[in-house]
Amino acid sequence: MGALWTESLCEKGGGDAGLGKGGRMIELVERQIRIDGKAVLVMCGEIHYFRLAREDWEDRIVKLKEAGCNAVASYIPWICHEPVRGQVDLTGTTRAELDLGAFIDLCASHALYFFARPGPFIMAEMKNEGIPYWVYDEIPEAIPVGWDGAEPTTPTLDYLAPRFLSATENWYCEVLAVIAPRTYPNGGNVMALQLDNEIGMLSWVSNTPDLTDNVLADFASWLDGKTEHGYPFETADIAKNPALIRSPKEDYSAKLHQDLGYYMRDRFRRYVETLRNYAENFGVTGIPFVVNIHGTGGGRGYTFPIGISQLYESYTHEAGYLPGSDIYFGDFTMENFHDLHLINAFMTATNRDGQPITSVEFNCGDGNFGDNLGGRYDVSAADLKARLCVAQGNRLINYYLMAGGRNYEMAENRPDGNNRIAITGERHGFAAPISPEGELNYTYPRMAESIQTITALGDKLAAMDEEHDALHFAFIPDYYMTEYSYPSSAAAQAIKQNIEANRASGSWDIVAKSLLLNSYRFGAIDIQNREFDAQQQPVIALPCARYLARDIQERLVTYLETGGALFIYGELPLYDMEGAPCKILTEALGATYQETKNDHGYSLSITGENWCANKPEIRTHHAQLFSLEKGTAILKEKQGDGICGIETQVGKGRAIAITTAYRGDIDFIQTAFTRLGTPPVLAHDYPHHGIVTTTTKNAQNERFVHLLNLDGMEKQFHLTENGEAMFDGNPITLSAKSGLILPLQMQLGPAFVEYSTAEVTAYNEQEIVLRALHQGATICIQTTQHIRESRNYTIKKQSSSTILHIETPGELKIKFYK
Repeated sequence: MGALWTESLCEKGGGDAGLGKGGRMIELVERQIRIDGKAVLVMCGEIHYFRLAREDWEDRIVKLKEAGCNAVASYIPWICHEPVRGQVDLTGTTRAELDLGAFIDLCASHALYFFARPGPFIMAEMKNEGIPYWVYDEIPEAIPVGWDGAEPTTPTLDYLAPRFLSATENWYCEVLAVIAPRTYPNGGNVMALQLDNEIGMLSWVSNTPDLTDNVLADFASWLDGKTEHGYPFETADIAKNPALIRSPKEDYSAKLHQDLGYYMRDRFRRYVETLRNYAENFGVTGIPFVVNIHGTGGGRGYTFPIGISQLYESYTHEAGYLPGSDIYFGDFTMENFHDLHLINAFMTATNRDGQPITSVEFNCGDGNFGDNLGGRYDVSAADLKARLCVAQGNRLINYYLMAGGRNYEMAENRPDGNNRIAITGERHGFAAPISPEGELNYTYPRMAESIQTITALGDKLAAMDEEHDALHFAFIPDYYMTEYSYPSSAAAQAIKQNIEANRASGSWDIVAKSLLLNSYRFGAIDIQNREFDAQQQPVIALPCARYLARDIQERLVTYLETGGALFIYGELPLYDMEGAPCKILTEALGATYQETKNDHGYSLSITGENWCANKPEIRTHHAQLFSLEKGTAILKEKQGDGICGIETQVGKGRAIAITTAYRGDIDFIQTAFTRLGTPPVLAHDYPHHGIVTTTTKNAQNERFVHLLNLDGMEKQFHLTENGEAMFDGNPITLSAKSGLILPLQMQLGPAFVEYSTAEVTAYNEQEIVLRALHQGATICIQTTQHIRESRNYTIKKQSSSTILHIETPGELKIKFYK
């Protein structure tokens, strides 16, 4: 056996059985990655050994380490290592750069962990997504069939097709023979193994739900396991007439939409479980198994929870899994910063107790992915995103792609235009901080500075959790189960379109964004699968559509009646998830549906009532309108009696529902949540918004204050907590597009730091290194040692504390002696 998994709810491991050679072990516990008992923050960079000449390996590894990383990641492409069935090269026999073991060992020689990503799918712009051509040629039954029998538009495969699994098992046997002896418990440096890559993504983006004969038979068996399947046919009929599923009738298409989503979650879970069994059978134990989650697009995170919905059962069904996000936002701006916050919160909400989150493809570089000057990211992008991810509990960040390379030509000539292993031509990774030729681009220095700072504080950050106000953002996985929707079904499309219109967009861009800009610190709660109550989750923000499951509506009413507070944004539910009438929550609020108005040829405007009476009239494109039997109207249509803003009492609880596309009014959101009983604990006095603030704390009550400036101008402000001044009332200065991690009540080397308005970039038992962005930064410490005088700061004693005022901006060292 490998390392002992000590996650909460752990079903595996016990005693000393988890110890590897010399007691080496990796644990996932208390949302931490612990290596030999110590919480570790893994800062990783992706280098594709197979895209580099072997003599260039060390140069790229050195540059990665100089940037501050402590780990290397790489895909391991099946298409390269076994281009012909049975002819496997993992030792560099055919091409020197295919010696996988030598690359892993070279990383080890530089004291770097290795994160192995052997597929079978790897994507990475590889042809066939990294699957050998012979797999498609020899296993045609694994090639999916889509809606109405259509051919797939992506090179995906039926994951559970028996002959595909057999081929995958053989691949794992070969590649894991290299990896298993090099795992950390066995004395090596391999600290994690990813199982496949972006599972379900290709089927989602093409709306092709892998309806092979094998899948249909498996789906029929899955339906047989249900007490009542509720379809107008027997499950045995599916094999005789595949069109029952591939071309569903209107009277059951909405139900099929739901069932197919549930089935696919179970199917992906079984696939991941199968791959893990292969890995363990071939000797890989005691390290985390990573499942990465896809879904960002167009620089936004709206669709990322589709990946969570598809895969959360795959990485939560037992201990030992690490979920990891694929984050492709580009620049970090007012447009998308809250998307990243919500992604991290939703991942944490669906995890097992104690299971950490990671980011296994963390977009870095300059954005010029097409080598066509099509993008140019600001140098702050990777820095600010990493700072937020670390604050929210990401324990591994893999910068993708750290180093570019070249795609070699395959030995077997294929007339596809260039015969190379990937679709990007000869050069690959144009946008990477380290170019295909090994040159550093303009994003490298700022990224390196960021990684070095985070790594320097890694022993503290790795064991900290974000502190939260009494507020949770609701997450409903089924709202993102929209990846397979029969295009010809009016019923299925109506449900899908309404959910898509209300699950994100406004609730993210108005509610979540305004909360964060008001310095609220909040997590998320999976209200579909987890218990929630007024004591543990006093206030819940709920993105809501016209469709909401009956049991969720019932639980929300109970939550309100027992004292919970609910902020609803979007629409009030009128139906369940299959389109049957269901108004349980709406009726509990005392609302009666009238009509829905849009602005097609109509200048729909909204005015405020009661405590919103001073709000300006606004134009909007959408409003779901009600009359009220109880409660108070706070928003209504200008011309007419329809109400689209409600505040009401339900039992001991209170609800505010906004059923119109409202404006980005930060003060309105703060007022609403304060009325629901949760004013923000943190506040700043900067007269404009654009600052993101949160705090983290460890078991020793040491804290960090994390600050981000989203704008291109300097900001100076003071912070308060529960109305009391922080940092002794000293001002904080944030440079344009910058971040700070500021310690509070923390032991750093020889000193106990009460607070510092300058960022600590390194420390040991002899010194503390600070980065002061501006003159006037202050650090207040307690120490039994003497502090060497310096022209860079003045020293003032105050009771048992020593206060240092920084006179010279830049990096400076505070040296101690006995």
